[in-house]
Amino acid sequence: MSAANDPETVAALKARIKVLEDAGGKPGGLGTENIILLTDSYKVSHHVQYPKNTQVIYSYFESRGGLHKEVCFFGLQIFLKRYLQGVVVTQEKIEEAADLYNSHFGPGTNVFNRKGWEYILNEHGGRLPVRIKALPEGTCLPYKNVMFTMENTDPECYWLTNFLETLLVQVWYPMTVATNSREQKKLILKSLIETGDPSGVNFKLHDFGYRGVSSVETAGIGGAAHLTQFLGTDTVAALVVARDIYSADCAGFSIPASEHSTITAWQQSGESDAYENMLAQYPKGLVACVSDSYDIFHAAGEIWGKQLKELVLQRDGQLVIRPDSGDPPTVDLKLLEVLGEAFGYTTNEKGYKVLDPHVRIIQGDGIDIYMIDKILKHINSHGWSTDNIAFGSGGGLLQKLNRDTQKCAFKCSLAIIDGKEVPVYKDPATDPGKKSKKGYLSVHRSSADGSWETRSDGNHDFESDEMRVVFENGYILVDEKWEDIKKRSELTEDMLK
Repeated sequence: MSAANDPETVAALKARIKVLEDAGGKPGGLGTENIILLTDSYKVSHHVQYPKNTQVIYSYFESRGGLHKEVCFFGLQIFLKRYLQGVVVTQEKIEEAADLYNSHFGPGTNVFNRKGWEYILNEHGGRLPVRIKALPEGTCLPYKNVMFTMENTDPECYWLTNFLETLLVQVWYPMTVATNSREQKKLILKSLIETGDPSGVNFKLHDFGYRGVSSVETAGIGGAAHLTQFLGTDTVAALVVARDIYSADCAGFSIPASEHSTITAWQQSGESDAYENMLAQYPKGLVACVSDSYDIFHAAGEIWGKQLKELVLQRDGQLVIRPDSGDPPTVDLKLLEVLGEAFGYTTNEKGYKVLDPHVRIIQGDGIDIYMIDKILKHINSHGWSTDNIAFGSGGGLLQKLNRDTQKCAFKCSLAIIDGKEVPVYKDPATDPGKKSKKGYLSVHRSSADGSWETRSDGNHDFESDEMRVVFENGYILVDEKWEDIKKRSELTEDMLK
C-alpha cells in the first residue's frame, strides 16, 4: 500500500483540511484572501515610522527603464477586482493577522497595527480608504512615465498607501507580458510587411505557456496580457481572466493539435497511420501536427509529402507541421525547403517564396523574442516569406520575465504632514537611474505629435491629466472593457514607420 493510500495518512490529511476550513482558509492557500496578509513583512511595522502628524502618503507606479522603450499598461483591474474592491477587512481577518504576526515577529513586539485595521473596519465598514488614478488599460507609452498613483483618503490611514505596494506592484507582470508580446508583434509585423501579408499578424504568436509558469493565476494573468496583442492561445486560464475581469466574450482562439503521446502511441512503424488519422479526424480547417517524434525531415518529405500528399492537398483546410527539436533557424529553413520541394510554392509580389496554401509550419520550441528575430532573419534571407511560419511560445512568453525587465517601481512622491505638502523623493548617489519623481504627478499626451509627458515637482495639471480615478474607498469607478483595451493597444503598420 502506498503512503498516499495509507488510512492514517488519509486521516491526517482530512484533519488538516478541516482545520484550514474552520479557519476560513483553503489547503495551500491559507490567508490568500486576507488583505492584511498580502504584504511584505517589514511593511507591517511601517505605521509608526512616518513623521508625526503625517496625514497623506501619495505614491506612484512606473517603468523606470528596461528592455523595451515602449510599455503597454495592462492588468491593474485584475488586482482591484480580486483583492481590493468591496469589504475586505473583517474582525476575523484582523484576528488571523494578529495571531500570525505575533508568531512571525515574536510575542510582545507589538508590530502589528491592530488599531489601524480596526479603525478601517469600524469607520469605513471594512472598505479600503484609498484613491487610485490610472491610465486607461491598453495605453502604450514610453517608459519613465507614471501609470498609476495611489493615496489614502482618510488622514488616519496614511500608512495604508505603501502597505498596499507589495500587492499592486505585481501589475509589473501583466504589463511586462503585454509589452513583451507587443515587441514581438513589431518584429513579426515588420517582417510580414517586407515579405508577405501583414493581415495575418494576429495569429502569428500562439501562447503555449500554461504548463511553464509558476501557478494557474500566473497563467491567467500573463495569458490575458498576451491576448491584448495576439489572438492565439492554448492557455485556457487566460480566457477566464479576460472574461471575468474585462467582460470579453472570447479573447483568444485555438485549433486541434497533436502532441508526442498521440503520435508515438502508434509507434514508429505506425507514424504514417497516426498522421493519416489526424487528417481523418479533422477533415476541415486548421489542424497542427507535431512531426519530429523520429525524423522531422523524413516525416515532411516522405510521409506528408508523398504518402499523404494527396490527402493534404484535397483537404479543405491547412495542415500546420510542428518541429519540436534542434536549432530552430536551421530546422525551420530546411523544413521549408523540404516542404517546398514536396508541395510546391509560389513567389509573391514581394519576391519571397510561399508554400502551397494547404501547408504551413509552426515553431514552438525555444521561442522568445530573440529567437523569433533570428528565425525570421534566417528564413527571409533565404527567400522565404514570413507567411509560411507561425510561432508558439511558452516560458519565453510568460515566464522569462521579472520586475527588472522593465524596472518597475512604486515610490512615494508626496506626503502631507501637519497640513503641509512635502515633496518626497530618493536620489541615490550610487545609481542615478533610481532617482524618483517628486510632488503630485499628472500624465499628458500632446495633441500635436502624440508624445507623452509626466509632469511633477509642482508642474502637474490634473485638468488635462490622462489618468482617471479608477478606484476610491472600496469601489471600482471605471470598469475597463476588453474591446477598449484591444483598441488602445492596437499595433498598426503606420506605427512602425
